[in-house]
Amino acid sequence: MKICVRFFAAFREITGVETEVVETTAASPAGLFEECTRRYAGLQNYSSSMVAINDEMAQWDSMLSEGDEVLFFPPVAGG
Repeated sequence: MKICVRFFAAFREITGVETEVVETTAASPAGLFEECTRRYAGLQNYSSSMVAINDEMAQWDSMLSEGDEVLFFPPVAGG
């Protein structure tokens, strides 16, 4: 299925891409992120990152559907 992927902040800097449409067999954002780490070696483990599907915050094990837009947000540090 085709999914639109958007990378934010450090993820965008690492990949050099803000938005891309990918062909995937991943059923969840976790699987999709794993596929992205194979294309972009600098991406880190997603465990402390956040994800949204179609502009709504989601869980990493949420189900994906054809045409979804998945947004990946890296961990945020600060004080």
